[in-house]
Amino acid sequence: MPVTKTAKRALRGSKNKTQVNKILVKKLEIAIRVAKKSKNNEKVLTAVSLADRAAKKRIIHRNKAARIKSQLSRLVSVKTAPKSAKSPSKKASAKKK
Repeated sequence: MPVTKTAKRALRGSKNKTQVNKILVKKLEIAIRVAKKSKNNEKVLTAVSLADRAAKKRIIHRNKAARIKSQLSRLVSVKTAPKSAKSPSKKASAKKK
């Protein structure tokens, strides 16, 4: 147990921070679970946002946040237009006079 006054204050602050961090980690885990089940773009974006915030506050490591974002982005298929082959453009011939 802490003996000095400052150590007691630090312990109180530490308990509060631990509580907040646990809540954020739990929210992140739930958001990831929901995003993986639904594979909905909005749910994935929410989970990615929570992962970024947790990494910013150093609740989780930034590489773990990157792994989470990578896994979730694979779930959402990005639909891009297929590349069509360019037809050779015809040059306008000069008019003869």
